[in-house]
Amino acid sequence: MKLRVLGLVGLGLALCLPQLASGEEAVLHVSPGTGDISTLDPHRASATQDVALVSWIYNGLVRFKPGSADPKDLESDLAERWEVSPDGKIWTFYLRKDVKFHGDWGSLNADDVVYSLQRAMDPGRSTFSSDFAAVDNVEKLDDLTVRITLKYPDINFLARVSNYHGGNIVSRRAVEELGDKFGSRPIGTGPFAFVEQATQQYVKLAANPNYFRGKPKIDEIMARVIPSDSARELALTSGELDLIAGKREQRWVDSAHRRAGFNVDIFQPGEYRLLHINQSMPPLDDVRVRRAIAAAINVDDLVRYVGKNVGPRGCSVVPSGYLGEDCSVHYTFDLAKAKALLAEAGHPDGVTIKAIVSNISAQQPIMEIIQAQLAKAGIRLEMQVVDHPTYQAQIRKDLSGVVFYGAARFPIADTYLSEFFHSRAIVGTPTAATNFSHCAVADREIEQARTAADPETQLALWKEAQRKIMDAVCAIPLFELRQVWAHSDRLNFGYELNGALNLAPPITELTTLKAH
Repeated sequence: MKLRVLGLVGLGLALCLPQLASGEEAVLHVSPGTGDISTLDPHRASATQDVALVSWIYNGLVRFKPGSADPKDLESDLAERWEVSPDGKIWTFYLRKDVKFHGDWGSLNADDVVYSLQRAMDPGRSTFSSDFAAVDNVEKLDDLTVRITLKYPDINFLARVSNYHGGNIVSRRAVEELGDKFGSRPIGTGPFAFVEQATQQYVKLAANPNYFRGKPKIDEIMARVIPSDSARELALTSGELDLIAGKREQRWVDSAHRRAGFNVDIFQPGEYRLLHINQSMPPLDDVRVRRAIAAAINVDDLVRYVGKNVGPRGCSVVPSGYLGEDCSVHYTFDLAKAKALLAEAGHPDGVTIKAIVSNISAQQPIMEIIQAQLAKAGIRLEMQVVDHPTYQAQIRKDLSGVVFYGAARFPIADTYLSEFFHSRAIVGTPTAATNFSHCAVADREIEQARTAADPETQLALWKEAQRKIMDAVCAIPLFELRQVWAHSDRLNFGYELNGALNLAPPITELTTLKAH
């Protein structure tokens, strides 16, 4: 969904601003919101604000067409073309010639691709290693040819080597020479190169003059850290910013719709919100208590607050619209049932649960509503509200009884099931990712679905995995929170924005910025 809001007031504001001198650089001022940029290493970056910048710095072997998150729109990127064997297990990629890394780090070759993918597969060096479970071998055939052999056919494989998460290609020499500093001094091949970062202030990027698709029309990007929604909105209104992450609430969208000079985009994929229940902590180790929590939460009330256009309701632990989603098992709001389950579990006077909660607007207000809902059933939620980076760190240290978490992944059931519900992803383990619930009931089905001989068997296994996870109440499906951004009249993306898997509008060589 996309809203275009234009008006004379915005035009008048623009006319009052100083005119750019002829030949002055085009600088895009943007704020992806939330907290500080934590890493620009594409194999580690998972926070929304980090992923946004990563998408402007790097390329994959293939890419999602700008403005689309549809797998049907995958197209060539660093690979000019590719071939796949009849059995779907051998993929051969032919690289573009003379693609330059940023700065003085040389030209891309097959060694960089092999190194990047092996790094992405390594749980010690990558957050997204589980995405490459099907890969058996990555090898260089010559300087511009890479062959990837799979253990079994993977219908999602082309997306795994796209310009998203572990599919991003890095400079082997840069990573090896910079070591731990690479995350703060990233080297890619994308349209914009890293220049500098001031902690909790900004990240500066500059146009890559050697970009293989042509030098960008925007000369510089200043990505500013502005956690406050109202401060970002004011900065966009005043002309200090050209592009901001908006507030993902229907009320904010409706208000922005009435403001002159605001161009608001609501696009997919949404970050799917689940409430993960940490069953390693008493009394949450009792499934009756977890079922009581599920019965005490009124998801329809949450959707009414967020707004159905911004936050449509979910029904399964697999996000809405993903291949393999199954809603045959679902939870029903029932306060009387919640109280009865607590009494049956030996807690007639209720229970107390501790939760680490982020103070960002996309989380704290929702958790406050959930807190009030649970209280009606005798479930006291003690919330420790912290800044977003602290929240991200503490939930990965297994310090929270419930974890409100949202993520957007490639739209197939395996990606979500593997990252959030397979035992190898349990937080605190060597292969930890984001299994905050300590769920381990569906490993067999998740693994067998990856190697299923036919689509019907795969769908059946995914269905059974979801049934087991829902029956164990590992997490409660809430809603899909879609991306909401706003940009000034000056900014033209250069494409139609319907989706962006990296959760931010792609800034490409075709993006333009008008003078004030």
